[in-house]
Amino acid sequence: MKITKRNGNTTMYDDEKVVNSILKANQDISGEEITRAVAVNIADEVFSRLTKENEIIATKDVRDCVYEILTERNYTKTAKAYAEYKK
Repeated sequence: MKITKRNGNTTMYDDEKVVNSILKANQDISGEEITRAVAVNIADEVFSRLTKENEIIATKDVRDCVYEILTERNYTKTAKAYAEYKK
């Protein structure tokens, strides 16, 4: 799967970037500890959901999907922090 970045460049999807973004968003959130294993699982689910739709997706689609999954799993504070972090 390829990602179209905000500047228009296209690159391969890198789940490690998603994992790191989730962990950064979660680092100052009390009461919602997300382990690396959970973040990897979320990144895998993002990949799974988005590859069903398209071969090339926008970074916004990844951001929205991560937010959606975090919310579904009741990591609402982290979801909000993630949305702010990825603005």
